[in-house]
Amino acid sequence: MTSGQFKPIPQIIMELPPNEQQQLFNEAFAIIRDLDWMDVVQLTVLVMRNGALQQKLASVVVNYVTRMLHAKVQYGD
Repeated sequence: MTSGQFKPIPQIIMELPPNEQQQLFNEAFAIIRDLDWMDVVQLTVLVMRNGALQQKLASVVVNYVTRMLHAKVQYGD
């Protein structure tokens, strides 16, 4: 998808077709669906306070990008 050029994951997600964005949403939502939250602010606080939850959500995104888009994910500072 990136033709050998670096693109940040948020940019890649924004450039996905709507059906692929929905598929990624569904995978991430499966993790947060049973949490007790009322709005995005409350959800953000829950996620930011829970390292294990952050790991799970990050894993969903990385796995999706590598599995479905065949992109290589590099971590950096």
